[in-house]
Amino acid sequence: QVQVVESGGGLVQPGGSLRLSCAASGSILSIKTMGWYRQAPGKQRELVAAITRGGSTDYADSVKGRFTISEDNAENTWYLQMNTLQPEDTAVYYCNAAIWSGSAYSAELRGYWGQGAQVTVSG
Repeated sequence: QVQVVESGGGLVQPGGSLRLSCAASGSILSIKTMGWYRQAPGKQRELVAAITRGGSTDYADSVKGRFTISEDNAENTWYLQMNTLQPEDTAVYYCNAAIWSGSAYSAELRGYWGQGAQVTVSG
């Protein structure tokens, strides 16, 4: 069993900052990729940022230069630092990871989602 729990989010004024965290636990062998998605009301879920185990990153054009994804391999945790937030960043943010779990004799690669965190930029 693997659990993915995210934390952070909240209400912030335009120009402010927030940090989201996501922690995976359970029978984890390794994490292949980690990422953050968001879904605004009436819109499709979109990729915000992603990072591979080797440290390669990818960002949506709309957040480049403002958001930073990072990871702590030892803790199976990853983060999204969001700076210079704007009203259009308002959405529910979901963390996601492709995780190898199980044992060396019976390993499985699956995608896991966090429960979602509301980020509201208003003021």
